[in-house]
Amino acid sequence: MALLLFLAMAATPAHAQSYQCSPPSGLSAPAERKPASEPRRLTPVTSYTLALSWSPEYCRTRKDSRRDKTQCSGDDGSFGFILHGLWPDTRGPAYPQYCAPTRALPPAVVKRNFCMMPSTRMMAHEWAKHGTCMTRRPETYFRVSRIMFDAVRFPDMDRLSRKPLTAGQFRNAFAAANEGLQPDMLRLKINQRGWLQEVKLCLGRSFRPQRCPAYMQTTGDDMPVKIWRGG
Repeated sequence: MALLLFLAMAATPAHAQSYQCSPPSGLSAPAERKPASEPRRLTPVTSYTLALSWSPEYCRTRKDSRRDKTQCSGDDGSFGFILHGLWPDTRGPAYPQYCAPTRALPPAVVKRNFCMMPSTRMMAHEWAKHGTCMTRRPETYFRVSRIMFDAVRFPDMDRLSRKPLTAGQFRNAFAAANEGLQPDMLRLKINQRGWLQEVKLCLGRSFRPQRCPAYMQTTGDDMPVKIWRGG
């Protein structure tokens, strides 16, 4: 597998990943079964999406949620951008998914990747739905995901959050932080209240950034975007 994503990126400091992180003991990620309502799709992989979630917005109303304790309570870390997932794509919206049954993730894999993805439930889900369509071993899927995630350079989210901002300006700022990345190579997910939820980077088969496909929904450049800093 050619792990070429962002190898030529400038080695500037990364911003807004985990501000602090301490994996709790006894982490486990039981196997996730394919939901009966979801089809198994073994379509060819032609590209990838790297989905990065803005954790402060996700945790805004979940600080007391037992389901989201490791990510949102503050007991195990304080997080900025986290990895939602590395997703294999195909030509069109019918991406491959749930390509093979899974077992519980090895504890070493869970602990090693916790600060990147501070939810064992999400780890199990991402491996079952997406990872099985890329490789047979969860160790490989999460190692590749970690390489991709660690290579991204984030703009100064604190500074961006303190001024009026549009989707186009945010895309420009994100692209400017990463050599070789253009604004049309990423998509934003913004909730109905106008707050940033997620950034999606479009990647080719060699894991290099590429222009996002037309079928992937985009946000207009003039749409206002707000960034929740937490608190």
